[in-house]
Amino acid sequence: MQHKRKLLIVGAAAVVLALVAGAYWLGTQQSGVAPHADKSGIAAAPAGATGTGATNARFAHFRVGNRNVKAMYADGETVWVGTSGGVIRYHLGSEDYKLYNVDSHSLLSNGVFHLNKLGDQLLVGTYGGGLSVFDIARDEWKNINIPDGLADQFVYDSKRAPNGDLWIATWSGVNRVAGARLADAKAWTIFNVANTHGGLPNDWVYALDIAPDGSLWFATEGGLAHFQNGAWTHWQHEQGLGAAYEQVKDDIKFNSDPAQVSRHHAQQKADQGLSNVNVAFNPNYVVSLKVDKNGIVWCGTWGGGLARFDGKQFRNYTAKDGLPANHVFSLFIDPKNQLWIGTSHGLARFRVGADGFNVLRTQDGLFADNVFSMTSARDGSLWVGSFGGVAKLAGL
Repeated sequence: MQHKRKLLIVGAAAVVLALVAGAYWLGTQQSGVAPHADKSGIAAAPAGATGTGATNARFAHFRVGNRNVKAMYADGETVWVGTSGGVIRYHLGSEDYKLYNVDSHSLLSNGVFHLNKLGDQLLVGTYGGGLSVFDIARDEWKNINIPDGLADQFVYDSKRAPNGDLWIATWSGVNRVAGARLADAKAWTIFNVANTHGGLPNDWVYALDIAPDGSLWFATEGGLAHFQNGAWTHWQHEQGLGAAYEQVKDDIKFNSDPAQVSRHHAQQKADQGLSNVNVAFNPNYVVSLKVDKNGIVWCGTWGGGLARFDGKQFRNYTAKDGLPANHVFSLFIDPKNQLWIGTSHGLARFRVGADGFNVLRTQDGLFADNVFSMTSARDGSLWVGSFGGVAKLAGL
């Protein structure tokens, strides 16, 4: 069902409001700029601040109600927004939109972790509903789950390798689908801790990426893993992944510690000798991952900051280096090859050469300070997903 837009005028801002099955999509097109900007486009931090400031980006906010925005994907005139209430298809030019969810018989779960394109199909990784596949041209959905070869019904990421294989990150290991032949049961293979003999260090895989040499990297709850020429290798905190607790303990403000509510997560901390650490800290817990054009691997950890790995050694960045926070939820490399880091308390752009960060928060145009997802639209704008909505930042 196509939902109609209702236009309201509030001061100088045009507001697009749409009631969507109990949720809503609200875009406020602001004509102003974020504060603290100078002519260079990068602002100095206000007096007394420890961060590095904002940009002069124009911004717009899009609200999704009491929901997280964990995934986004920009495709030409369309921006797909994955929320904990389904997927929103938003057209940049017309501002028309459509919601796909369980009620519309599209998804098996409204919780969306991941969005990607496979040819003319949209891949939707869900929380408990497996992988949903949308044939955009035909306006048809199909759902892939464990009986079809999927390792787990919780799907976090997917990438297509140069040889045409599709790789899928789940909570029970990694799938390889030969030739991306989703309908061919014989094309599906599962890699997990057991059948890789520990090469994949943990079955809970949160992200994956493909290096310039075609090899694959995986972010797991038990460390960073690499797959090349049939061989698995992994690195953990004891090899340098993530900052030490003594280095970050005074800066951990985010207190959502999975080990306090989950036996699984508690065991992960116990295995590392962290049972006496009762805050949200686990440097082996890699929740986000990107490999840049130079083959540098960037890892976002749970309380251990941002880890940079050149294949030989790690360099860890924390709040003491200017990172907004030590919990790194998302990473994104934009078309200008700039690395963006989404944390529990703000967004950062890595300053190449300066080994530092430019930081943005709500006062600079973000919708909220927790940053779960990012994408870049055709006009170069950066879309930033948080709890409750999305910020579109232009002129970066």
